[in-house]
Amino acid sequence: MIKFSINKAFFLQSLNITKRAISSKNAIPILSSLKLEISQEGITLTGSNGQISIEHFISQDNQNSGLLISSPGSILLEANFFINIISSLPDVTLDLEEIEHHQVVIRSGKSEITLKGKDVDQYPRLQEMTTQNPLVFNTKLLKNLIAETAFAASTQESRPILTGVHFVLQNETAFKAVATDSHRMSQRQLNLDKAGDHFDVVLPSKSLRELSAVFTDDIETVEVFFSTNQMLFRSENISFYTRLLEGAYPDTDRLLVSSFETEMVCQVASLRSAMERAFLVSNASQNGTVKLEIKQGQVTAHVNSPEVGKVNEQIETEELAGNDLTISFNPTYLIEALKALKSETVRIRFISPVRPFTLTPGDASENFVQLITPVRTN
Repeated sequence: MIKFSINKAFFLQSLNITKRAISSKNAIPILSSLKLEISQEGITLTGSNGQISIEHFISQDNQNSGLLISSPGSILLEANFFINIISSLPDVTLDLEEIEHHQVVIRSGKSEITLKGKDVDQYPRLQEMTTQNPLVFNTKLLKNLIAETAFAASTQESRPILTGVHFVLQNETAFKAVATDSHRMSQRQLNLDKAGDHFDVVLPSKSLRELSAVFTDDIETVEVFFSTNQMLFRSENISFYTRLLEGAYPDTDRLLVSSFETEMVCQVASLRSAMERAFLVSNASQNGTVKLEIKQGQVTAHVNSPEVGKVNEQIETEELAGNDLTISFNPTYLIEALKALKSETVRIRFISPVRPFTLTPGDASENFVQLITPVRTN
């Protein structure tokens, strides 16, 4: 029968991390529960929605937790309800004790609340994974990599494979992450410090965004393990499992070419603000496009919306070379591409008005390339 006391704020922080894997609208009702397992070493919190699972361990040795375990045990509690109760407690500490029939009593200050729980045997077991020879990522680097790619994944379920990010490791250290929704693409490559086994997997972009929120910047490194249908990201206290997407990812390498007709370098901030102004007007019209005109050493962005008005925006360039060109595209794609860049300048290369154009960091500090498909206009 469970009995422990803990610092409320610390417990709540751990609960909120685990809660990110729990959905209240799950096809499997038991997955709306939070699993608490208490041992002499500490508390393991588990949440899952079938797609991702999070295990969070609170060690009794962690002085910040104020954890004191009197009696071990395990129980399932309705996650949202339990976490809301904990957040509303009046004192800085709380005591939780299990009584008969899977019920728990929570005491804090002058409050005493009794909650009904369930038997942990009803909860599905997490799939066991072999945890040998991990791939080790710097946490900030992994989160940057996700931020640079996941936004370009599709949100449409008509082609499920495109809702994921393609992770590939070749030659033990050559790592590539790429996402595309068939209208744009974002690809980041890097060389890892530590060698790992070859893999070629597709991870749901939703899972990766949750992963970025779960692993905070104070966690220095994350170990990565994979099996045939899932991947595990693990730090000292957090284990984050995600299912993999099934199917073959399209060959995106063939989209990248090395010869271009026109090239320009711009300040990221000024180009982005120009595109955001253009977007406000273009978004009000049916086609929602911006026309970029490169002519006689000048670059101009045009929007003509019969319902709202016009935009003519002169774009300042730091470099401009090649042929004159007129190309139309969705400004949202360019704005989001510019948001993903960390450099102050961007290099944009064009092949023709009907071929995709590429964006790379102006300072070439990263092996990072994005691609946007133009819109055909009359």
